[in-house]
Amino acid sequence: MGVKSMNGAARRLRKNCTDTEKHLWRHLRDRQIVGFKFRRQHPIGRYIVDFVNLEKKVVIEVDGSHHACSEGDKLRDEWLMAEGYKVLRFWDNQVFDNMDGV
Repeated sequence: MGVKSMNGAARRLRKNCTDTEKHLWRHLRDRQIVGFKFRRQHPIGRYIVDFVNLEKKVVIEVDGSHHACSEGDKLRDEWLMAEGYKVLRFWDNQVFDNMDGV
């Protein structure tokens, strides 16, 4: 996928985000977490991550049950980690039921 199409895909994902992503974004946006800036649905390489802080290289992914035991997610995480990113994954219910823990 080219840069232009990745940016278009990321824009569509931002526009059509899940309820879980909306909920988490309310807590991440506007530098609410110790002043760190997060971006949502941001392209990194051939992937689009849910949330990322580029300064600290932290990726946050929120997953529904369709991601359980996903080989694609494992490969994606390995690639991101090889690029120096720390990947944090949370289940949808964790975002709604334990926001302080997330």
